[in-house]
Amino acid sequence: MTKVGIRKQGGKIVSVTCDGHTGYGVQGEDIVCAALSSIVQTAVLGLMAVAGIRVALERDDAVGFLRATLPRDLSESERHDADVILETMCMGIADLYEGYSDFIEMEVQ
Repeated sequence: MTKVGIRKQGGKIVSVTCDGHTGYGVQGEDIVCAALSSIVQTAVLGLMAVAGIRVALERDDAVGFLRATLPRDLSESERHDADVILETMCMGIADLYEGYSDFIEMEVQ
């Protein structure tokens, strides 16, 4: 099971953590894990490459771990862009969770 943690401060997302493989299928052929990874990694790429935000990124592909943390000193424009990207990411994860809740645990705190 993949545990997804979304951390908020003041109602705004400040970090996302994914930990573990979903176990839906064989590693490397797991469509649920691939879908979840694509949603989260696309959001992180959007933050970094499109919005130009310096995301602190930790990854360990072998164990299925990713943590992306936003800097505290975002400008108003960067915060807006981050909100759009990250709220869209949350919608994608929530939609995936609806169909595969036996393989994904999602917590927003």
